Amino acid sequence: MTHDGRPLAVLGAGTMGHGIAHAALTAGYPTRLYDVAEVPLQKAVEVIRAIFARSVELGKDTADNADVRLRFLSTTTSVAQAVRDAGVVIEAAPEKMDLKLALLAEVQVHAPADAVIASNTSALSITEMAAVLDRPGRMGGMHFFNPVQKMKLVEVVRALETSDDTVRVMTEVAVAMGKETVLIKESPGFITSRINALIGNEAFYMLQEGVASARDIDKALKLGLNHPMGPFELVDLVGLDTRLSILQYLHRTLGEKFRPCPLLEQHVAAGRLGLKVGQGVFDY
Repeated sequence: MTHDGRPLAVLGAGTMGHGIAHAALTAGYPTRLYDVAEVPLQKAVEVIRAIFARSVELGKDTADNADVRLRFLSTTTSVAQAVRDAGVVIEAAPEKMDLKLALLAEVQVHAPADAVIASNTSALSITEMAAVLDRPGRMGGMHFFNPVQKMKLVEVVRALETSDDTVRVMTEVAVAMGKETVLIKESPGFITSRINALIGNEAFYMLQEGVASARDIDKALKLGLNHPMGPFELVDLVGLDTRLSILQYLHRTLGEKFRPCPLLEQHVAAGRLGLKVGQGVFDY
């Protein structure tokens, strides 16, 4: 259960949302998954079932346990229904501030006044998001990583007015999900997005300049610097549009060193958004 036995709500059924919902179910939380339409919710449930099935296949779980956990999952296209008695709400909508603010305004109306609210944003200002709440101290950041079921880290982010109790609850939820945490004072890009954006952007500049091929740049970082994935493999997984959005935000807030590489902008303009569409830096 959450900090007081109430359900956990995940808002957004995309790649990160369904991953967070799976983690919540694994931790034993009654979990409500929200999205604007039934189709993404159905796809999310199928993916969550497949993750559990793979875990059973690998001997990491039993079929009975997986079935029990799946029974704790419900889906809805109503924000009000998702959050109405939730103890914790995790927002996992796309990285667009206006969309997140509109969603949080609905949460403000329908969630219990003492519910802890966390954003999974990888770069945007949680302080700005929290400003739409009557009690901004109950909001902070829980930045998960893709794929959630494999990645161990959650960046717990303290915004300007985030309370100690909110930090405690977010940390407890992350630990219950089997994650390790780091605590960060809000800053654009936090730790990982800020450093990773620089690496990925520089890789695009090197590709644009003809320093080496995308495959050789990836190979060099994996074998020479012991990175588990190359920068181009990673950006294809994350989504080139997502990376560009993060870089644009970091460029506005932190300056010229984060100016997006024109070659990245060209890929996004061409619709080469990564693995999710079958074409990114590489073809799939």
